[in-house]
Amino acid sequence: MKIHIDQELQVFEERCRNANLRITPQRIEIYRELALAGDHPSAEILHVRLIKKMPTLSLDTVYRSLSTFVQYGLIHKVETIESQARFEVAKTLHHHLICKNCHQILDFQWQSMDEATMPDDVEKWGRIDRKSVVAYGICRQCLEEQEQNSHHITLKGDDYE
Repeated sequence: MKIHIDQELQVFEERCRNANLRITPQRIEIYRELALAGDHPSAEILHVRLIKKMPTLSLDTVYRSLSTFVQYGLIHKVETIESQARFEVAKTLHHHLICKNCHQILDFQWQSMDEATMPDDVEKWGRIDRKSVVAYGICRQCLEEQEQNSHHITLKGDDYE
């Protein structure tokens, strides 16, 4: 894993140099933490994780760095219906499932969607750089918890009849 992240950081630094972006210790650590994260964290979550290593790191620096990374295509912003943006270092082309209850984000592959031709109306609009599907629903764990809770409520209600 160490070799893998070191290689990713080298690519990140090279892409920053090519875009004439300053390579700061803060930017490197923000990118490293995001690259290692499997949970599509928000800026706030990244800040909490990083403040242990970098006590002087401000939340504003995290926000500005993430915004810059998105602007230059170094990371992706995962569009959600939540007020907090979520981020990822996308290593492969994928889409997202988002649980409406717990807000867990799961990556999934959809090759036929990736290869699909856009409708003529969209093609006339201009150039499409990236297609991304975000599907919302309720994850299996939340469904099971809801089922257990409704079963528990029914049983508890039966006791009082």
